[in-house]
Amino acid sequence: MSLLEIRNLKKHFPVGQALFSRNKDVVKAVDGVNLRVEQGETLGLVGESGCGKSTLGRAILRLIEPTEGEVYFEGKNLLAMSQRELRDMRRQMQIIFQDPYASLNPRMRVGDIVGEGLEIHKIARGKAKRDRVIELLRQVGLREDHYDRYPHEFSGGQRQRIGIARALGVGPKFIVCDEPVSSLDVSIQAQIINLLQELQEKMHLTYLFISHDLRVVEHISHRVAIMYLGKVVEIAQSDTIYRDAKHPYTRALLSSVPIPDMDGKKERVLLQGDVPSPVNPPSGCAFHPRCAYRAPICDQMEPPLDFDADFHGVACHVFGPVKRA
Repeated sequence: MSLLEIRNLKKHFPVGQALFSRNKDVVKAVDGVNLRVEQGETLGLVGESGCGKSTLGRAILRLIEPTEGEVYFEGKNLLAMSQRELRDMRRQMQIIFQDPYASLNPRMRVGDIVGEGLEIHKIARGKAKRDRVIELLRQVGLREDHYDRYPHEFSGGQRQRIGIARALGVGPKFIVCDEPVSSLDVSIQAQIINLLQELQEKMHLTYLFISHDLRVVEHISHRVAIMYLGKVVEIAQSDTIYRDAKHPYTRALLSSVPIPDMDGKKERVLLQGDVPSPVNPPSGCAFHPRCAYRAPICDQMEPPLDFDADFHGVACHVFGPVKRA
């Protein structure tokens, strides 16, 4: 049994919130996602800005309520739980936010920020809480004297370490890493990625790692899922995605990644047009208006996410493992 299983998850946001508005349009931020995350793995989730990957991460944890679907954690449906049951379950699931500046309360000391979860879940108080927080700070590369400081006294990388310590405090099994290094310098990104990998090995953690940076995802992920306009269009082992991507959108993303060899030649795939509106997505395959390989069926029927014998899933009429008439 997978640690986490997502079935047909959707999150639609209504357009226009006026009381008597007749506007029934919705933004289909997440539109029918199915995923499994195995114990101890890192599943990388990649896509352009606005594709719905961060919304998906928050919907899994019920930080925002999904419109439809099911989310099973260790076989239990999170969307069927009461708020009290969900509060107990949150010990097992945590999140590391993208912005280390906005995600920490500037009026709280580091010890209180990291230790807040310990008190809420009645894990430790008083001296026991202080000792546990100091231990967490050391695990993420900070010092004991950082306990009584405020967030503004730290650099961006140090603040993200505080956010990681906060997520680890309650002893979770699963962590959503929502673009945790995108706002950091490249050298600091490497330090945080290495830290996350060390903690995963030491604590047997499972990650959903959300990012738009394919270089970072390649380094940390065991499997990679590609999102486009609220849907997963390809998923496979990390080395398979980078060696043998099938979906035209995945190929275009990979072609945009810079290579260190200045003399190396790399064919750049240029996409046509702009990203369609999630309020009014195209019929059939949502990617077909920008695809150089589109067939007549592509604007008529939405391709399902089909898998081959190696569990390489592709949602494409042309390059999918199952050919449809």
